[in-house]
Amino acid sequence: MRHIVSTILLTLSLCVVTITSAQAQGLPTTTATGSTETAAPELNPEEMTTEAINAMVARMSDDEVRSVLLDRLDAVASAQTDQEAPKSLVERATTLWHAFSQPLLGAVRKLPALIPAQVQAFKTFGETHGGFGGVLTLLGLTALLLAVGLGVEYAVRTWLIKVRNPEATQGDTTLREAVVFLLKRFLREIFGLVIFYITVRTLGRTVLDAQQVTFVAPFIGYMIWMPRIAAAFSRFLMAPNRPDLRLVNVSDRWAAFIHRHIIGIVTLGGATIFVVIFNGMNGIAPGETRIGFWLDSLVYVYIAYVAWTAREGLSDMMRGDDPDRTEFDESVARIYPYFAMGVAGATWMLVSTLIGLGKVQLLLGGAHYTTMFWLLIAPVIDTGIRGLVRHVVPPMQGEGSVAEAAYIATKRSYVRIGRVIAVGAVLVIITRTWNVSLMSLLQEGAGIGDNLFSFAMTAIVGYVVYEAMSLYINRRLAAEMTALGMTQEDAGGDEMGGGGASRLSTVLPLALVTAQGAIIVVFTLLAIGNLGVDITPLLAGAGIAGLAIGFGAQKLVTDVVSGVFFLVDDAFRVGEYVEIEGTMGAVEKISIRSMQLRHHRGPVHTIPYGEIPKLTNYSRDWVIMKLKFTVPFDTNPNQVKKIFKKIGQEMLVEELYKDDFLQPFKSQGVFDFDDVGMIIRGKFMAKPGKQFMIRKEIYNRVKAEFNAAGIDFARREVRVALPEGAKDLPEKDQAALTAAAAAAAQQQEEQAAAAPSKGPD
Repeated sequence: MRHIVSTILLTLSLCVVTITSAQAQGLPTTTATGSTETAAPELNPEEMTTEAINAMVARMSDDEVRSVLLDRLDAVASAQTDQEAPKSLVERATTLWHAFSQPLLGAVRKLPALIPAQVQAFKTFGETHGGFGGVLTLLGLTALLLAVGLGVEYAVRTWLIKVRNPEATQGDTTLREAVVFLLKRFLREIFGLVIFYITVRTLGRTVLDAQQVTFVAPFIGYMIWMPRIAAAFSRFLMAPNRPDLRLVNVSDRWAAFIHRHIIGIVTLGGATIFVVIFNGMNGIAPGETRIGFWLDSLVYVYIAYVAWTAREGLSDMMRGDDPDRTEFDESVARIYPYFAMGVAGATWMLVSTLIGLGKVQLLLGGAHYTTMFWLLIAPVIDTGIRGLVRHVVPPMQGEGSVAEAAYIATKRSYVRIGRVIAVGAVLVIITRTWNVSLMSLLQEGAGIGDNLFSFAMTAIVGYVVYEAMSLYINRRLAAEMTALGMTQEDAGGDEMGGGGASRLSTVLPLALVTAQGAIIVVFTLLAIGNLGVDITPLLAGAGIAGLAIGFGAQKLVTDVVSGVFFLVDDAFRVGEYVEIEGTMGAVEKISIRSMQLRHHRGPVHTIPYGEIPKLTNYSRDWVIMKLKFTVPFDTNPNQVKKIFKKIGQEMLVEELYKDDFLQPFKSQGVFDFDDVGMIIRGKFMAKPGKQFMIRKEIYNRVKAEFNAAGIDFARREVRVALPEGAKDLPEKDQAALTAAAAAAAQQQEEQAAAAPSKGPD
């Protein structure tokens, strides 16, 4: 047994030794008394076999095996502690501050060596190219290449302008005409640069040797090519000489100022890169003089100067000419100049920190300039998105507040979607600029950087889905309400029994809320998961919370389920007039658990779905209204019948009423008698909500026809029978009898008026 235990311990020791990739060798062991025991034999894991292990164990004691194992485990633990000891937040901040400050201090310390080192670079350059004469020859050949390239480019562009794309005429132009012209001009300039590049490259291979190419290629690329591309882009956007074609809202003064200095900034940035390359080719390392650091810092100072000087023009450019711009757009316009200065300062700090961390290779390709460019142009892209949406969104459909609100909401939704997509595109471009593989970020979880990137992309996709869903449902809802000729006020019902909205327009608001909630929950969980957080406990907690809510809020569940079935049954719609257990009103709003009824006199009733035992809908399909007219007993009913029929036929052909009738107004004959006269009833069938306007018109026409036919409406009369001899009473007593009779009649009228109505009044 002891032999087996020893074998196992030694095998574990050899495994530990193999993991650490170090030679396992016998180490002297010290006993508790301080005496040193015999060193274990040298071990070579690659040559260890089962037989060799058995033979070695046979020669070793248990103390020797235990000593070897403990020493190896201590060594591995010490190595892992040294390698994996995490840095505290303070240590990391100290490291970053040291990395940021050291390049600046180093550049200041090396200022005295800058000019001598640069002179030495020029001397080396002259010696490399054959002295003063060779340098003059090189400069002459460079000038020749530029002259020939520009000449060929000018000839080609001139031919294109004259034959293919004539200049736009002065005067008012549409957005489409301006964009088409500016785009053609931009493409002509880019095409000219391509011709220039091909010409210079072809001719340069002929007249230059390999040594001369190493100077000419970066000089033309960074000092000529880059500024001209910037000029083409700026001319497309600013159109400094053509205010009628300008795509941004900026004055001529600031357009020319910004255009000039964009070229200047890019020229200075290209010169920075070229000087660093030039010095490197001539034996001056980038860290020897730090001239690149100073030139690069001048670029950021230049940007800050332009942003501060032209802050008025930049704010106008960001503000645009959109009359529907929001407060957010106005805030962006105001802070954009300061945002540009902040980006310049942040980029300078980033560059200094990367230099201090020894990651200069990341800056050689101009990744920091590209990042700064896209960050500075992002608000400009936002302005372009707003302008594009203003011209791309279809015109407002229909009239009224609903159509106008839908049009404005549609524009803002498109703007928000465009902004999020632009942010995602800029993020992708920046990551590619720094040579970050997007696929590796999405597929390989390697740290906080990829987690943040995945989180941002998930949030962007979720927001686009959220806005797209909201946009689609809101447009459908607005189209439904506009087709019905309804406004937001009409949705509440201005008269009882009015026609309601369509079934789709009733369900869509609930569908929108449900879809938005689902999208928020799903993409929030996905985004949190992309941050490296385990969402399983969240899901489990949500399940437990849902179960608890299900048991503790059964009434709420009842309301929600009842509402679903009411909507499935199409029992009511927004705008319809309904009655629930004596409570009447127009359906003004519906939610997941309740509905709101607006009474025609103003009060709002909120009723949970679970408390609706029976619902009466006064606005569905058609409505029959019956009107009562009281005439004296001696009136001819047939004459009244003819009058009603005449009124019904006349209203059927009137433009204002003919589409609202389902059955014409007609007489139903004598309905009842009372102590005043005969009650003659008439009726008509109309569309819900139109009956009240028709009723008013019928009342007016009946009154006019009765007057023309000499028919009076019956009036309530109070007859007071005085006892015999009342005429002989004093005038004071007769007046008292008359006042008592009048009071009794007034009391009867008030009681009749206060009697409860049997239906909607």
